[in-house]
Amino acid sequence: MTISNLSSRIPGFHRMSMAERLEAVAAFAGLDDAATGQLAIPGNIDPHLADHMIENVVATLSIPIGVATNMRVDGRDVLVPMATEESSVVAAVCNSARQCHEAGGFTTSLSGNLMIAQVQLTGVSDPENARLRILERQEEIAATCDGCDPMLVRLGGGFRDLEVRIVASRGGLMVVTHLIIDTRDAMGANTVNTMAETLAPAIERWTGGRVFLRILSNLADRRLARARATWPVEAIGGAAVRDGMISAYHFAEADPYRAATHNKGIMNGVSAVVLATGNDTRAVEAGAHAYAARGGRYSSLSHWEVTAAGDLAGSIELPMPVGLVGGATKIHPTAQACLKILGVSSAAELARIIAAVGLAQNFGAMKALATTGIQKGHMALHANNVAIAAGAVGEEVARLAAILIGKRQVRQDVAAAELQRMRDA
Repeated sequence: MTISNLSSRIPGFHRMSMAERLEAVAAFAGLDDAATGQLAIPGNIDPHLADHMIENVVATLSIPIGVATNMRVDGRDVLVPMATEESSVVAAVCNSARQCHEAGGFTTSLSGNLMIAQVQLTGVSDPENARLRILERQEEIAATCDGCDPMLVRLGGGFRDLEVRIVASRGGLMVVTHLIIDTRDAMGANTVNTMAETLAPAIERWTGGRVFLRILSNLADRRLARARATWPVEAIGGAAVRDGMISAYHFAEADPYRAATHNKGIMNGVSAVVLATGNDTRAVEAGAHAYAARGGRYSSLSHWEVTAAGDLAGSIELPMPVGLVGGATKIHPTAQACLKILGVSSAAELARIIAAVGLAQNFGAMKALATTGIQKGHMALHANNVAIAAGAVGEEVARLAAILIGKRQVRQDVAAAELQRMRDA
């Protein structure tokens, strides 16, 4: 395939239909009929809906949704849909949850549904006085914020608190106002952004400064989801396995290079549920990683200890700004179906389940690392993908995957050669 030397400036591209856009892209990139036809497959979302969710739509991308079993959260057994392209993620949650199920599963809590909107004020000669002038207007600020979303107020949400910080920056001192808003069952980005933008002119009048940014913070540290669980030592393979896992945790706690991968494993589970329910994976991931560095050094999001009885106790705490209403969560039919599988009735319940999944995922990864290594289980599941990529179809996929696992060579070149041998036999 050769890339066209046509200009990427395509007049009226956003006004075209999906089919017309795809035709233009195919011509520009020199796509063959097979690639163009693949992009034209609509998946499980109506093309009309997709065309109105984002801009310049030409196709949709389907991600497998697996269901994690064995999850008991706060005394209730739940099935958890997880949207991910990565092998072994769903299996790890299932296995981890099974090993603590009889011990009670996961106990969770949530600090609240509070989101923060920031208003950045610059050019103030007396920032300390400006800070107090803003704080003195709390009642007026509350009325302005609540006036932006009367429905939220009727549902029990709205303005809750006010903070004003002085932030030293390369460009000088900034006065940063934090609006603390209870967004109830919404993630709340649009709501708090509207409040910040509405309030900005008044802050300029009160202080004589100039407002620039008016937007939420994804470090949602007033919306913390927490989960804990205990794994009986005999259920996980004994004290040696337990101690190996504790050592793995100590490594992640002490070293940011290890912590980055340790936390990525946690987010494998977290992001899969966030995506399956139509929530914002980038917001959750940004908040989680920022929270992991809140002490001035990037570290583990989870904590692991040995109980007095010798069992393994794990816990996790991380920002979880998710919702049941608004955005793709409300309009995407697959996200709605996934929420029905979960059987949740509030954003708080969803957030707590997601935290439990993150802890389960972390347990599975640490146990694999402390015993057989991460590749044994992961590559066994990945072998199917390699077999398909090599051209295997139908029953060939399982046969070829078994051969690759047996040879301990889960590689594309080996798969192609073995598939040819199978077909020549």
